[in-house]
Amino acid sequence: MHKIVILGSGESGTGAAILAKRVGYDVFVSDKSPIKAQYKTVLEAQGIPYEEGDHSMDRILAADEIVKSPGIPEKTDIMLAIRTKGIPVIGEIELGYRFTKNAKIVAITGSNGKTTTTQLIYHLFKSAGYNAYMGGNVGDSYAELVAGALDLPETKENKRIYVLEVSSFQLDDIKTFKPDISVLLNITPDHLDRYEYEMSNYVRSKFRITMNQTEIDLFITNADDPEIQGYIRQHEGEIRPMMEDIKKEDIKNGIVHLDDDVYDIRPTALKGPHNIFNAACAINTAYALGMDQHEIQDGLLTFVTPPHRLEVVATKDGITWINDSKATNVDSVYYALQAVETPIIWIAGGTDKGNDYSPLFDLVRERVKALVCLGVDNEKLKTVFGTYGFPIVEAKSAKEAVEQAQKLANKGETVLLSPACASFDLFKNYEDRGDQFKAAVVAIKSKNEE
Repeated sequence: MHKIVILGSGESGTGAAILAKRVGYDVFVSDKSPIKAQYKTVLEAQGIPYEEGDHSMDRILAADEIVKSPGIPEKTDIMLAIRTKGIPVIGEIELGYRFTKNAKIVAITGSNGKTTTTQLIYHLFKSAGYNAYMGGNVGDSYAELVAGALDLPETKENKRIYVLEVSSFQLDDIKTFKPDISVLLNITPDHLDRYEYEMSNYVRSKFRITMNQTEIDLFITNADDPEIQGYIRQHEGEIRPMMEDIKKEDIKNGIVHLDDDVYDIRPTALKGPHNIFNAACAINTAYALGMDQHEIQDGLLTFVTPPHRLEVVATKDGITWINDSKATNVDSVYYALQAVETPIIWIAGGTDKGNDYSPLFDLVRERVKALVCLGVDNEKLKTVFGTYGFPIVEAKSAKEAVEQAQKLANKGETVLLSPACASFDLFKNYEDRGDQFKAAVVAIKSKNEE
């Protein structure tokens, strides 16, 4: 029996374990950290053995194959031992693809906008009645979705569409994974500590999304992204799928043009030029898989943007409060500042990842009227923006940041939480930061209405 060890027991690892068990593999799950109760319950219900808090090296090195969580770096002791032993290593995405049948696969990657675009594409298909499923780096584990389809008859009516958000870490562990449509939104510096601080390594990782595609597949990408276009020029002839470049001239004033059809993004929840580009990618994807113009436009109008991404929390006394906690890098903040057209009280800060704030300088001068620094150490933000002539205050909690912003904001202005930094100095993660911000805003709103 094929012995497979799953390293990591989160959504990805647990899904991989479920699929491996369903196809008859001898499965063992090992996690160096404590396993969350929700996943432990699933493993026990499935009769899958596991360990937590340590790795049993002898048992792991006896495996025929390893499924590695995308969060585990190659330089860890366990991975070095596995590589030395020569045991094949794949990721959960690869395992899911191995057993996918009777399905179309759409895979989305990029440094920014992956989740919004993935959810939008999924929504377009689902709202039009297609048999669509969302997974990967957002939603359910791809492998678990595949496990749920193993016993379905292979008929045209049951053909699935898997819409998958895939990160560079997940792409690093694929071997045969081949999307019918791949979408590469943009490439900006991120996670460079995993790529030896070489941007070229990170770019190459993103382009792995196309590596198994053939001439009958489609690659949708950004005609105006310098990293993407630079790589394509350097590797001319090596990228095999049909390529659809989304150009600025196809997107003007909130209108997307595709062949003879026109799509209006202005009345939708998608705000800012970056989200109009994301919508253009989604429209091209839906169109390529057979959706008509009316189905696509109706889906655009009913889409709700995901939380923590330019999420309007409330408007009170003429002040708009926006939660963009997912903006953990400078490029994401650039898009947020670009999308907000009123004067901004900007809440930023956290664990700095070596940020270069220079791309923000013009937008900050033009649109920001005050800065609230939310973090343990705010010196870099204060130094960089200290000469801009607007008030800069500090906060050590989301509640304090909201209180400070309320004092600084006037009617017709926007309070924007768009941190440009990781959240781990004060919060569990960016979701926790955003949730605490929203709770503080709601509390102020409720108090004012008493």
